[in-house]
Amino acid sequence: MSGINKAGLVVLGLLSVADLFTPLTTDGEHPPMVIAVGSAVVGLISLVLVVLGWGGKRWVLAPLITLRLASALLAVPAFFASDVPAPAVAAAGIGVAATIFGVIAVLLPARVPARA
Repeated sequence: MSGINKAGLVVLGLLSVADLFTPLTTDGEHPPMVIAVGSAVVGLISLVLVVLGWGGKRWVLAPLITLRLASALLAVPAFFASDVPAPAVAAAGIGVAATIFGVIAVLLPARVPARA
């Protein structure tokens, strides 16, 4: 696993940890509690997958990427609802951008030095 792959796993891991705390940071409306709890469940499963991925298990990448993209999609309504506070919209934007970076980083091929 290359450095960029590890960086991607770190970013996806941090996003997973942030998802775990979503139910504690919601006011019940932004995001709705159902979304916050769903986010926490996705974060917990993602965190387990990140740990397995760090251990070298490549099979975890497909479910990890799927869960992280699903989590990012849960944030998209914040961009279109009129009553969402600006800090929540900013957090959603940062989360979506970090997800895109993390997914691309874990998908980049690991560079293996050529042997002479």
